[in-house]
Amino acid sequence: MLEKLKQDVFKANLQLKQFGLVVLTWGNVSAIDRQTGLVVIKPSGVPYETMSRDDMVVVDLQGNKVEGKLNPSSDTPTHLELYRQFEDIGAVVHTHSAWATSFAQAGREIKAYGTTHADFANRSIPCTRGLTEQEVKGEYELNTGRVIVECFKENSINPTDCPAVLIHRHGPFCWGRDCFKAVENALILEEIAKMAFRTEEIAAVENKQAGIEGYLLDKHYNRKHGANAYYGQQK
Repeated sequence: MLEKLKQDVFKANLQLKQFGLVVLTWGNVSAIDRQTGLVVIKPSGVPYETMSRDDMVVVDLQGNKVEGKLNPSSDTPTHLELYRQFEDIGAVVHTHSAWATSFAQAGREIKAYGTTHADFANRSIPCTRGLTEQEVKGEYELNTGRVIVECFKENSINPTDCPAVLIHRHGPFCWGRDCFKAVENALILEEIAKMAFRTEEIAAVENKQAGIEGYLLDKHYNRKHGANAYYGQQK
């Protein structure tokens, strides 16, 4: 069942390790087959070094295991909520990558300081509100997904324009059209988080304000993602 998708999800999970986005088992990739409504996701707590394609777990959008001998990632309810609410995404990635997680732990958005950020998203990368004690003690992982959706709806953020979010005190989630694009977005997020931190340090020393001009942000975002985008090779 969904053998090609299992292989892709397996390879994408290995990329997290390859790109230095995870240590130990701190991360997971999933992807959805929209025709069947089934999701393939990494098993919980399995080391990347010993994991195989056959370890990938298939679940439906209600979280019922359809295929697999192992338990799915403990973050599965978060992934499923994103698939249910963000209908244009095809894959979700969660990591605890150090730079992005540092902003999340501080409860800080990642502001747009330059064109590298603008090539990725047309706004700051938001940080959700903190979960309440009741939300944490209840359906924690599901409520994590719910606060992501709440954050995007309340701030009128299109998840296609901003394929990443920081969970307050936790870490980043990213998504994309497929699992490899979602991993790429997680890698880009980590790089812009690192650049943002360094930019703030330099600006503080120089006692200068930092932040990209709106017209420059729009230019870089639209030349890559807009209706008349001209970055790369045109199809």
